[in-house]
Amino acid sequence: MRTTEYPRLGEKVFRTHLSNGLEVVTVSKPFHARSYAFFAARYGGMDLRFRLDGRWRDTPAGIAHFLEHKMFDMETENVMQSFARNGASDNAFTSNAVTAYYFTSTGNFYENLRTLLRFVSTPYFTPESVEKEQGIIAQEIRETEDDPDWRVYANLMECLYRDSPARIPVAGSVESIRQITSQVLYDCHKAFYTPSNMVLICVGNMDPERVVLEAEAILPGEGGPAIERDYGQEKNLTPAGREREQEMAVSMPMFLAGYKCPPPGDGEAMLRQSIIGDLACDALFGDSSPLYTRLYEQGAINSSLGGNFDMLPGVSYVYVGGDVKDPRRVFDEITRQARRLGQEGIDGDFYRQIRRAAYGGMLRSLNSFENIAVSMAEGYFRGFDYYRFPEVFDAVTKEDVEAFLRENIAPERAALSLIRPKEPAFS
Repeated sequence: MRTTEYPRLGEKVFRTHLSNGLEVVTVSKPFHARSYAFFAARYGGMDLRFRLDGRWRDTPAGIAHFLEHKMFDMETENVMQSFARNGASDNAFTSNAVTAYYFTSTGNFYENLRTLLRFVSTPYFTPESVEKEQGIIAQEIRETEDDPDWRVYANLMECLYRDSPARIPVAGSVESIRQITSQVLYDCHKAFYTPSNMVLICVGNMDPERVVLEAEAILPGEGGPAIERDYGQEKNLTPAGREREQEMAVSMPMFLAGYKCPPPGDGEAMLRQSIIGDLACDALFGDSSPLYTRLYEQGAINSSLGGNFDMLPGVSYVYVGGDVKDPRRVFDEITRQARRLGQEGIDGDFYRQIRRAAYGGMLRSLNSFENIAVSMAEGYFRGFDYYRFPEVFDAVTKEDVEAFLRENIAPERAALSLIRPKEPAFS
């Protein structure tokens, strides 16, 4: 077991790499009553094409999300009732790159940990249960497609990307999930739900050695082969389309602008790129930025305006949007301000202000067991130690942020998604 202390964060982390390839991480919180366990696979909505048993497989869009739903089915046990009986609250999520299962409890931690490890590693699907779930998820997809906030994002991703599966919704479509069978689910579980493709992170007041023993007792002894994945290849940083407009039942126009950025690096370079991108967004359109203040005082925007920098397998992008009266004007103002900051520089006092705020936000995120687990899992899968963010933050300069704005927030990399109020029908 490896023990790492982080004096700047006041944290101690225990790590063990099991013989089956599973990384077990325990973040010690000895004075907390609550405990949290997070069991994650490096498998998400973008993992649609992969090589298994020597041949490439193309799977239906939405398969990772569908599998997450079905994992709660067990032949001899109701998983949710087991957690509830032991005083735990459980849940799961699927993102573009990760599927995770987790629980939080104030007692019976090891009983709940055994339940978590058992059900995630024991697939049980029947044709009847798959057909039933298709109906449930299809209804969820239909409801989501009627949501303007989701629609404006989905349209933007289709504009930004030609070949990357980032353009495909994590839940898939009503048509794609109809292609899912119990055998496809078993194949995907075999490929990705192997110890060597997963990480177990526990945060709270528990014994790190006991956590390791529980994992060794329940999980398979073999880790499984490394799975080769195909995320497509974006040929350049020019968006697939410049603009997508749709009418929906909204009271005010909505927009989401996207700027296509280079693919993220791996290792600590990815963490550094994330920090630079987040600072660039704060400098450009954060709620303390000169642009935000000016547009707000002019009545051109309201408090809904916001955005961020996001990195997915093989792609990264900046997005910004909100509910505004004149979306194109705000879109143009953002692009012009990025050019201005990239050429003339960010005011030094303002940069120090947003830098302090961003660093403080990262520190405060460590108060959340959930944020700790998600950040450390993403770091493990991408080859960096998230708890080294103070050292990485120290190395980021104002010039790095200005270069990011100058190179990325440019008209030739931009796409615009618009939702307009639906015109009333007259008979």
